[in-house]
Amino acid sequence: MYVGHFAIGLALKARHPDVPALPLVLGAGFLDILNGLFIVLGWDRVAPDLRAGPYLFFDLRFIDWDHSLLAALSWSALWGAFFLRDKRVAALAFVAAFSHFIADWPVHNDDMALYPFAQTHMGYGLWGKLGTASWVLEGVLAAALMAYAWAASARRGVSLLWPSIVLVVLFVSLSPWLSPMKYAAGLNEPWAHLLHGTLVTAGFLVPGSLLTWLVGREERRSTGAFLRRPAASAS
Repeated sequence: MYVGHFAIGLALKARHPDVPALPLVLGAGFLDILNGLFIVLGWDRVAPDLRAGPYLFFDLRFIDWDHSLLAALSWSALWGAFFLRDKRVAALAFVAAFSHFIADWPVHNDDMALYPFAQTHMGYGLWGKLGTASWVLEGVLAAALMAYAWAASARRGVSLLWPSIVLVVLFVSLSPWLSPMKYAAGLNEPWAHLLHGTLVTAGFLVPGSLLTWLVGREERRSTGAFLRRPAASAS
């Protein structure tokens, strides 16, 4: 799952407009920001596999330190703790971060453990069962979530045009045909897993930060326009 995570974060933000974008939008990708770092450090393990679709081109051999159920709960709680000055924001930050695990469960191929080194693993495996069709389904999910976020935000005078454009670009760039992971999978080790980890972290940190800024900018514009209306009508 990729753009689907960002769409979940944006939908949560639209549902809770009084909550800052950062805990929700960036939080939805927090587990994969960690995952990329842990792959680079060698704590998580992946292996190049050009048959691994639809856009990953790597087998996820061991991702227990961030994508096991216990790890996901723990890291999500830590993410929420960053925002404890407001307990409601902290709770929603936790929800955003843990939504990553929930959203990954349908697509991951039985590689999500209950806890690190557990024998029991989860993941319904749509990536393996449907291949390219699972990428299409992710796009449908993201589009539905963005339609909700767009409508909810528009009622407050907030435009999600640019965040939507960013999601479309991300969706196409991580398609089965354009995915940079395919290039990474063709490299020799250790460069293959190092580039993979770097792409995962950057792929969530950079767009997540951009989306957070774009949403914040549009909300500031909307607030400014609202504050200017009485003065304009009085004149």
